[in-house]
Amino acid sequence: MTCRDFIDFLESYTSGALSRKEQALFHLHLSLCPHCTKYLDSYQKTIRIGKAVLAPTDDTVPAEVPEDLIKAILAARPETA
Repeated sequence: MTCRDFIDFLESYTSGALSRKEQALFHLHLSLCPHCTKYLDSYQKTIRIGKAVLAPTDDTVPAEVPEDLIKAILAARPETA
């Protein structure tokens, strides 16, 4: 397997769609190629970060905004002519 083949198989690998033979070739190449090992690590981190950014949050906005906060925001606004 070449580095180009490795990259072509990357999405199938991460989704679990490779055959056993393809997985074996993928892992063999990974064990021999430090560049592809780093690339796979970066690829997986990117996927994790992307999922984390899109994950729902539990941040709730209070029903009432504190009066002091409103005053501070209004005071910080630039004056217009």
